[in-house]
Amino acid sequence: MTNLLNTVLVTILVMNLFALGTSRILAVTRIVASQGVLLGIITLLVNKHLTMAVVLMAVAAVAIKAVVIPSIIVRALRDAQIKHEVKPLIGFLPSIILGAMATAFALLFAGQLPLAGDHYDTLLVPTSIATVLVGFIQLVTRYKAISQVIGYLVLENGIFIFSMLLVEAMPLIVEMGVMLDLFVGIFVTCIIINHINQAFSSMDTRQLVSLKE
Repeated sequence: MTNLLNTVLVTILVMNLFALGTSRILAVTRIVASQGVLLGIITLLVNKHLTMAVVLMAVAAVAIKAVVIPSIIVRALRDAQIKHEVKPLIGFLPSIILGAMATAFALLFAGQLPLAGDHYDTLLVPTSIATVLVGFIQLVTRYKAISQVIGYLVLENGIFIFSMLLVEAMPLIVEMGVMLDLFVGIFVTCIIINHINQAFSSMDTRQLVSLKE
């Protein structure tokens, strides 16, 4: 079971680098959707006892992170008629290198955390830290508003993985509430993005500096 869990976590780490290295926003959306499926699997693997609450949590994670939110993003992409992140603040190859450095840092630093001692045989802690860092990189180095939304979603995926470390202390209903907040936030943000696109004929957030009082 531990080997299977680590395999899933390594897959997420690899997906993080792929997300940083592609300019096609739809491809990044699909990567994040695939991560949503893996998060549902992680929920089942981490919990030693598969109760109804755990199964519902896994189903909710897959439904919201792998189906509902990606569908909203894809619809926003279709309405805005954009396909690529053309000129990010940091190029795609440097972004991959930066993401790899963040992953290496997470692997080295994770062992210093108290929670790592209880999960020394899994990659839960380093994967959660690395995913948060990659999401932050995606969030701050992309100019397209929709790419920043995806970065926020990746960052939240890292927080979700970290919450699996606290599953005994934090009721699953709390995490489900967080996912609901995420869903509402993404939904509202995509509506705002469409209004930005209609006003500026662009989803480049740099255009917002042209707003006047």
